[in-house]
Amino acid sequence: MTKNGTCGAVHKAKVGFAALLATLLAGAHAVPSSAAEPPVSNAATLTGYWLSQDHDGVFKIDRCGQNLCGHLVGLRYDGTDVPRGHDGKSECNLLMLTDFRPMGESNAGRWAGHILDPDTGHLYDSQIWLAQPDVLKLRGYIGLPIFGETQTWTRYNGPAMGPVCKIPDSVK
Repeated sequence: MTKNGTCGAVHKAKVGFAALLATLLAGAHAVPSSAAEPPVSNAATLTGYWLSQDHDGVFKIDRCGQNLCGHLVGLRYDGTDVPRGHDGKSECNLLMLTDFRPMGESNAGRWAGHILDPDTGHLYDSQIWLAQPDVLKLRGYIGLPIFGETQTWTRYNGPAMGPVCKIPDSVK
C-alpha cells in the first residue's frame, strides 16, 4: 500500500494483503480452492521463507510450539524508514501468521489460524496449504472461507534481506 507523508511515498509490503482485506470487507464471494489442488502440507513442507503473491513481502513460517506461525521478515519500501503498523511499531519481524493448526482428516494438509492486518490490528481467519511443492496457498476470510480470497505465495530462495528487513532490489 502506498502512503504519502512528509517522508514521501512508502511502498509497504502489504499491498497484496491490503487488497485481500478490501475484498473481504466488501463481502466478496470467492469459491474455495478446487479439488484439483490436493493439499500436501505438513509442518516440514510449510516451514521456510515465502514470497508474497505481489513479491512485496517475505514471510518466515516456522514452528511455534505445536503450531505454525509466520513473521514478516522482508518488505519492499522506498527510503530508509521501515514501515510501521497502526500501533506505530516497526513491521520488521512482525508476527502476522499465528496459531496455525492442522485442520483434521476432512481437510488433510490444510492448517487453520489467523492473519494480522498491521494497519488496523485486526485478526482474520486464515488457512494455508501447499497446492504443489514450493507453492503455498493462503486464504484469508471473515467467518466462512467462502467469504474470502486466496493468494499464491512461492518459496523464497533469493538473497538475504537487507538491513531493517528491506527486500533486495534484485528480487522482482
